[in-house]
Amino acid sequence: TRVVVLADLVLDEFLHGEIARVSREAPVLIIDYKRMDAMPGGGANAIRNVRALGGEPIPVGVVGQDDAGDRLTALLEKEGIDTAGIGRITGYSTPVKTRVLAGLPHSRPQQVIRIDRGAVATVPADIAASACRRAAALLTRGTGALMRSDYGYDRVTPECAAAVVETARGNSITVTCDSRHRLKGYQGVTAITPNLEEAEEMLGIRLSDGPERLFTSGRELLAKVACKAVLITRGSQGMTLLEDGAAPFEIPVFGSDQVADVTGAGDTVIAAFTLALAAGSTFRNAALLADIAAGLVVMKRGTATVTAPELIDAINRMPPGAP
Repeated sequence: TRVVVLADLVLDEFLHGEIARVSREAPVLIIDYKRMDAMPGGGANAIRNVRALGGEPIPVGVVGQDDAGDRLTALLEKEGIDTAGIGRITGYSTPVKTRVLAGLPHSRPQQVIRIDRGAVATVPADIAASACRRAAALLTRGTGALMRSDYGYDRVTPECAAAVVETARGNSITVTCDSRHRLKGYQGVTAITPNLEEAEEMLGIRLSDGPERLFTSGRELLAKVACKAVLITRGSQGMTLLEDGAAPFEIPVFGSDQVADVTGAGDTVIAAFTLALAAGSTFRNAALLADIAAGLVVMKRGTATVTAPELIDAINRMPPGAP
């Protein structure tokens, strides 16, 4: 299934080391460097998850004319992803998130610090508009979905993306969106996938006091974006699907509570959810698949993906009576 992904592209780095001692210069740890791993992050991780699940992602976004941009596009191409829709911009720094992981010998490494590079909203408006036009042109017959992964980096604002959303709707193409702090701006999309904090921000109230408040606020949340469904991710509490014309659907967390790493879990959720909808699934079944995919990916370290065989195997091993 073909999915056009209008995404903010980030390179994730993981610096692995071993804690040697406490410095005498300052109360900080001295870490012996072991290795550096890199993988697609941000919206690029959502793209990679679509590919791992068997879909055909068509990414549209921008990177800089820099080493990080070279590495990021090379990583996507290595996984068989077409990068022709990714523009290269002189003077733009590809966003990079470097996580330092360290631990004592024979212990599990933990994230010590994260260093972010690449300024937010530094892409010229005309280039952002050009990316939106590229995405709209790709919404041809045979496209199953348009997915917007908005990390706030490349200034493809909701206003800029509105025409792309309208083009998708005119062609009866499913539109999903995951956005940091700007979900209310993406009016008319099919579905959104906020976490609990983002849903609370949209409503201006706390939803963590109990499921009753979440349920009673569901209609207002749907109305604010004029969408058909909202899938709220709630960490260890699982997920809640709010669907137009249906009762709220609570989904328990899948798998063990012994989480290894939650980095990029939201990207896995929207990738699985979008791909299922694009393939003809109901909102409920798509949400269940996304919940299983999230439960699998948080058991992996780093910015990880879930493959179609892993998802199928997990479903086959579910006990009778599971949702």
